[in-house]
Amino acid sequence: MSKQVLIVEDDAFIALLLEEFVDILGHQTAAIVDRVGAALERIALGGIDVAVVDVHLANGEMADAIAMALADRAIPFLVATGGFVGEAGPAWRGRPVLAKPFNLEDLRSGLAPLLERTAREPEAPVNHS
Repeated sequence: MSKQVLIVEDDAFIALLLEEFVDILGHQTAAIVDRVGAALERIALGGIDVAVVDVHLANGEMADAIAMALADRAIPFLVATGGFVGEAGPAWRGRPVLAKPFNLEDLRSGLAPLLERTAREPEAPVNHS
């Protein structure tokens, strides 16, 4: 069954590669966003089954608020990063990582357990305290 995948990535080449891979895997891209505000607006609209979220976005923005919004809505997500630096907040902890550079099989294996989970039952929201 086709799922809606939100792509949060500020590198246009990587975002387009992810979009192509999502299509090859038989899913649809809900949106590609490169800033925190745009991601939060798209998340608020709903209809997202899973997300791929880069940690470091355009103009030095950190995606912490995005991770929290996804966790609050029990939307599973992959953490896409070339090297996460710093202390991970509660919404990031325990999330599967899609290490850059990645290929189609890396994305497939990263998304598979998240997509299985969405087919069964929603993830429990994260307690941010």
